[in-house]
Amino acid sequence: MAARKRASSVTNSTKPAPSKPSPAAKKQKTTVPGEGFRLAPPKLGVIFVISSLLCSIYLYLLCFHYNVDDELKRPILINAGLSLVGFFVTLKLIPVAARYVLRRNMFGFDINKRGTPQGQVKVPESLGIVVGIVFLIVAIVFQFFNFTEDSVWLVEYNAALASICFMILLGFVDDVLDVPWRVKLLLPSFATLPLLMAYAGHTTIVIPKPLVSFVGLEVLDLGRIYKLYMALLAVFCTNSINIHAGLNGLEIGQTVVIAAAILIHNVMQIGGSVDTEYHQAHAFSIYLTQPLMATSLAMLAYNWYPSAVFVGDTYTVFAGMTMAVVGILGHFSETLLIFFLPQVLNFLLSLPQLAGIVKCPRHRLPKFDPATGLLTGTKDGTLVNVYLRIFGRKSEKSLCIHLLVFQGLACAFCFMLRHFLAGWYK
Repeated sequence: MAARKRASSVTNSTKPAPSKPSPAAKKQKTTVPGEGFRLAPPKLGVIFVISSLLCSIYLYLLCFHYNVDDELKRPILINAGLSLVGFFVTLKLIPVAARYVLRRNMFGFDINKRGTPQGQVKVPESLGIVVGIVFLIVAIVFQFFNFTEDSVWLVEYNAALASICFMILLGFVDDVLDVPWRVKLLLPSFATLPLLMAYAGHTTIVIPKPLVSFVGLEVLDLGRIYKLYMALLAVFCTNSINIHAGLNGLEIGQTVVIAAAILIHNVMQIGGSVDTEYHQAHAFSIYLTQPLMATSLAMLAYNWYPSAVFVGDTYTVFAGMTMAVVGILGHFSETLLIFFLPQVLNFLLSLPQLAGIVKCPRHRLPKFDPATGLLTGTKDGTLVNVYLRIFGRKSEKSLCIHLLVFQGLACAFCFMLRHFLAGWYK
């Protein structure tokens, strides 16, 4: 998170009287914002370690552990190949886009480094737009290899892309115009309209077995209430990523961890079922999650501590909407919410301030001590601050790693919960 500082452009409408240029004036060059800017090199070693830890399990389950049908595995691997291309394209485009946003004076200063030389560096903002654009291109190109004109999934696939594209646009508008929080909470509800209008799947829920005797039904059709639930889930996912932030690498890191958990869950469901429609629903989820993870890893190479770029609200709302879409269309929204357990906890801690019951400052960040380089938790209701208050002061990098490990443990807890409740709960 950054305290945004924009430089205002000044235009001079008064034309000076023509005069003969002096030799010194001929040598003088006009400086353009962003010209000569050199972005710090990407931290590819960190990305290799993170991707190896998260992707190895998924690839093992897909290629070796489960006997996935070749007709289903082929498009998944094609999608993975396109996602890998998207990774390298994103990696190359970020420095280019960084120069352009600096020319428009879209930069910020890292508040968690205030009082140090790094705190005076202009950091390009809103680079999440690069991830969003590359993601959309990869997802659209993939249609050529998998979907036909009469494909039953094509309408919902394009509706999902329309909702994600709409959210990218609204996120970038927020970065440029600095939309108030109350308006920001409503933006995802508009972005979900294409998905809600095109959704033709079931609107039923399976009643948990312990409650069947009380309800008298095994399956309950919610009708339009289910679509309202879809809209609320999208609103929560997009904003929960956005408010669980404030550290270099935290926004993208939590997205990458959850995306890896989603991929593992989808493969496990495909391998443990023989229902073709069930397979297609989870494969649909994989088609959107793989590009999200690949492009996010490329951005993380520049956003990991110390961050060379800021992702902005463009990325956080885009990532949240994408994961909401795959959870809805993959029919595992309950599992998705458990993957989002740290975000749910952060939302509950933030609720008094978001609701206006307690005063909410603009940046609910921990306090940085330039002398020691450590962060101290404040009284603000965020998971970042509460973690620091419980476990003591930490450096920004260490704190981010701790929170990402907690995110991974929450996803592991979800898998354990599904394993122990299988056959009893549903």
